[in-house]
Amino acid sequence: MDWEYANIREDFNPGIVTGNSHDASYHIVVSDGEILCVDGAHPWRPLTQDEWRWCGLEPMSTHYLGDLGGTPIFAEEVNPDAEEPPGYEFDSLWSFLTSVEQPVFYLIGRAKQLVEWHRHHHFCGACGAETSTAPIDRSRKCESCNLAFYPRLSPSIIVLVTRGEEVLLARNAHARGNFYSTLAGFVEPGESIEETVHREVFEEVGIRVKNLRYYNSQSWPFPNSLMLGFHAEYESGEITIQEEEIADAQWFHYTDMPNKPAMMSISGWLVDDFVKRMS
Repeated sequence: MDWEYANIREDFNPGIVTGNSHDASYHIVVSDGEILCVDGAHPWRPLTQDEWRWCGLEPMSTHYLGDLGGTPIFAEEVNPDAEEPPGYEFDSLWSFLTSVEQPVFYLIGRAKQLVEWHRHHHFCGACGAETSTAPIDRSRKCESCNLAFYPRLSPSIIVLVTRGEEVLLARNAHARGNFYSTLAGFVEPGESIEETVHREVFEEVGIRVKNLRYYNSQSWPFPNSLMLGFHAEYESGEITIQEEEIADAQWFHYTDMPNKPAMMSISGWLVDDFVKRMS
């Protein structure tokens, strides 16, 4: 299938195993967390079979992602020290956040996450023996103690806290750019998702919430999160920020918002959903 005319959301079929013979293919090339781009190709597209064959880069590992209307797509890991071939350039995953359509961003993120999982699991974390790729599922198996290592996913919550017509937004102490966003945090062992929402909000800004309502989820490959989005209502407390994580947190009226998160992120979706309901 021609990439230019493909609907990634509908035409991409995830997969683990593919046949060895194919007349055409697409290749997402990853080097040290960056993605190879074809100069002058706007919007971004993967390399074709011929482009990959003749670009001069040697794969360290190859991972089948699935097919696009019957045309297989592969993630190709190349040496972090590899130089950009003429006519190509590497770019960070962040640059794709607002420059490609959402399904394409997810596909690129999938490629990057699989390459990094494979690179970090050549050896068993229990006994140190070499691992090998399993033939029937997405895992690396220890040749010695038979442990399986699957691609890492880190479940996280992200929540928009509201108080009447106001929203609670915070500026992360480590985030890129000067913008305010919703609160977020990783799920701890033994916690339910709802318990994580209550704990993270209290830890980060010192308030209690109620009436949690699940909204949506998003794959977030920075580096490997699965974001579970919620709306919640203010219950009690005064804002007391966790300075190691939060630079500032304030209540904002929905008609007078600060620099907000991008609409490609679930944080932006949560804010937009609340504003639409208030308008």
